[in-house]
Amino acid sequence: MRIVFWLLLFLCNCLYSQTVIKGQISDTRGKVIVSASVSIYKKSSSAIIAYSITDSKGLFAITFASPDPEVDLEVRCMGYETVVSAINNSTQIKNFILSEKSFILKEVSVKAAPILQKGDTLRYLVNSFSKEQDRSIGDVLKRMPGIEVLPDGKILYQGKAINKYYIEGLDLLEGKYNLANDNLPYQEVSQVQILENHQPIKTLDSLQFSDRTALNIKLKNSYTFTGQARIGTGFSPLLWDANITPMLFSKKRQMLTTYQTNNTGDNVASQLKKLTIEDLLNQFENNSEKIDWLAVQQLANPKFSEKRWLDNSIHLLSSNYLQKLQKDYELRVNVSYLNDYQQQKGFTNTQFFTPSGTIDLLEEKYNQFYYNSLQTNFTLQKNTTKNYFKNSLEFQGFWDSQRGNIVLNNEGLKQELSNEYFRFSNNLKSIFSLGKQKLVLFSYLGLNKTPQELRVNPGQFEGLLNENKPYDSVTQHTDLLTYFTNNTLSMIKAVKYFTLESKVGLQLENQKLNSDIVTSTNSVLSPDFSNTLDWFRSKVYIDLQTQFKKANWRIELSTPINRHSYRIKDSPLQQSENVSQTTFEPRLTVNYDINSYWKINSSAGISNQFGTINQLHYGYILQNYRSIKRIDSPLPQSKIQNYNVGVSFRNPVKALFFNTSYSNVQSENNLLYQSEVLANGAVAIEAIEQLNTRYSHNFSTRIGKYVSAIKSNLTLNSSFALQEFQQSINGNLVDIANQNLIFGSKIDTDLTDWLNLEYAGSWTFSNNKLEELKQPQVKQQNHVLNLNFNLKNKQYLGLKSEYVSTTLFNKRNENLFADFIYRYTSQKKKIDFEMQMNNIFGTNNFKTINVNDYSYVTTNFLLRPRQLLFKVRFSL
Repeated sequence: MRIVFWLLLFLCNCLYSQTVIKGQISDTRGKVIVSASVSIYKKSSSAIIAYSITDSKGLFAITFASPDPEVDLEVRCMGYETVVSAINNSTQIKNFILSEKSFILKEVSVKAAPILQKGDTLRYLVNSFSKEQDRSIGDVLKRMPGIEVLPDGKILYQGKAINKYYIEGLDLLEGKYNLANDNLPYQEVSQVQILENHQPIKTLDSLQFSDRTALNIKLKNSYTFTGQARIGTGFSPLLWDANITPMLFSKKRQMLTTYQTNNTGDNVASQLKKLTIEDLLNQFENNSEKIDWLAVQQLANPKFSEKRWLDNSIHLLSSNYLQKLQKDYELRVNVSYLNDYQQQKGFTNTQFFTPSGTIDLLEEKYNQFYYNSLQTNFTLQKNTTKNYFKNSLEFQGFWDSQRGNIVLNNEGLKQELSNEYFRFSNNLKSIFSLGKQKLVLFSYLGLNKTPQELRVNPGQFEGLLNENKPYDSVTQHTDLLTYFTNNTLSMIKAVKYFTLESKVGLQLENQKLNSDIVTSTNSVLSPDFSNTLDWFRSKVYIDLQTQFKKANWRIELSTPINRHSYRIKDSPLQQSENVSQTTFEPRLTVNYDINSYWKINSSAGISNQFGTINQLHYGYILQNYRSIKRIDSPLPQSKIQNYNVGVSFRNPVKALFFNTSYSNVQSENNLLYQSEVLANGAVAIEAIEQLNTRYSHNFSTRIGKYVSAIKSNLTLNSSFALQEFQQSINGNLVDIANQNLIFGSKIDTDLTDWLNLEYAGSWTFSNNKLEELKQPQVKQQNHVLNLNFNLKNKQYLGLKSEYVSTTLFNKRNENLFADFIYRYTSQKKKIDFEMQMNNIFGTNNFKTINVNDYSYVTTNFLLRPRQLLFKVRFSL
């Protein structure tokens, strides 16, 4: 709470020092002047402090902070004389009358600013940021200051994930926007619009504010048929790469269909991930995440480009269609099918740090993964200023399997996993007027089924499963059936500067878990190795959400009261638990705009979390060949206090963006997890009832600047994370602290008219401490340097390099990668002829180190070999 106190004190000081100048601009005939610029300057200086534009009534309002007793106010408008007036630095009303004046304009060359601002909308002009080597709009987005594209494609603005991705104002893909980012030719896009404080539901736009940001793709033409077709082949081994993606965008219809296949390491499955914050929150709230009970022991994936290590053979088919209907309705259909085969080869050396010493485990691994999935979504929506209606019917089906072969202590071990998942759901939301209020109805219904089976040969955990005798195999069966519903009714009403929403809701969840362990000896195991768990959870809640908006303040207070009830029973094990608890979980969010450039956001809240069914099962479950787990304990409960404060700055005129944030999370838990590391590296995990607290601190900052004169984008970022908690290892209670420090930089600049340089670097420092014993620091570096030569006659030459380094115990492991690209573009026919040589140096092994709670895992990963690829790309 100390952080919140100082934050509010700071905000009050900021408010005290604000000056507000209001007024109206008109001409000598009394006609108001629209779009006149009004600027505040430091006295006798060209340094601008703040500015405003007159609205349709000729009115303006400027808020600024300055220690000077006097400032200069300038009024400027084309066709009128410019007026400059010295004014006192105090809140006041100043009206101006401008005299008409004619100008003889000299012949000039006008170049549009790369970023334009109008209200809460920023417009990035695509032509200002695109490069000759770019092909999709996703390539250009990575260069726009203030916008960050993560490796998985997720888009952040000022450090926060966007809540919507529109194309011409329509939500065709609903979160799966990588399909557009990776395939929409940037030449068809005129602007990328950032919609700050975006409320996606139009009927709530004047009632409920939002601090989220949306992104809108603005096309050059009102009717656009575009896309790409690409085909490629190569060798070492035999390679293929194909992509055909036609797109249609018009005022009443949008369509994006794609078929993609390759075995070159391009993970196009990422295009089916939902990435918007709204979709991720809905997935969490509606309990629709897939639970993986069982797993094959895998290799840790390298933390650099997947195209260097992913051994795949993938097919993706996706069709997305949106049609505007009568009476403002929209129908959207999204259907996607994925078939993917992946391989992993390498070995891991794991060091477990226990109070009694170190345990080493060496594993040589060869894994095969088979992924098959079908996803469908049928949505009917109406989104107008009067009412809102949306109903989505979804189906997800996953038919996945995995195989793992391990050489452990010169002996072979096989793993076979069948991992399936099926989900039907319907999501309904309706908002309409009832008198002067808005009535909101929401209902979610979901049915999930998760059958899984893991077979390990030879059998493991002989002490638990076979009286300390070796045996041939062990098989784990699990089957989880879940029914979940969430229903709410709320009323929204505006009272002056306040918006009040009162909500009542009911959640019901019924889950049935059946599992058992079967050994090859055909001996009947005790009931401790099976689960017949009946889980019923209900939550009744009321919530009063209050929003306050005035001038530069936006404050939101949520005060939910929840009644949780759990009935958990496993009859064969004669175990049961009934929990009923009422919780009060308030959350306060404060946003303050210091001026046109600086903003402060802060939040504080208390929440209660209860365990899920995979955190409470009374019988053992074999999670993988060296991890067996049961949680014969009370229901896990956590009380979480979190505080967050952030500061952001943006100056679109100077293309300068900055954000920094700090968060503190304190979690009080009723259970402590006890890990017993056996001599062979196997881990048996149980939970014990003991109060413990987990602390987490996170700090991050990022600054970006675009210099239009040299078409250069510069970015610096850093982050720090610290976690402190307790864990029981081999019967000893151990204090553990993990910390990570990351520094990063990025530059994209045109050295000449024909040479472009791209550089990105990151440095990571990881520490792990058990009690007072500090483990050696792990240092990791990653540097990417690309040289892009744009030659005459539409020829492009690219030299791409990547350097990766990991240091532990003063021993450094280094890898250097290099690629070569040559491309010739036929401008008339819009055809690219391209040759790629990847991994020129033939680097075939990568060594990396991961720091876990009480272990170091050194991974040697077999990489893709040197390969040559020829491609032809057509623009549709």
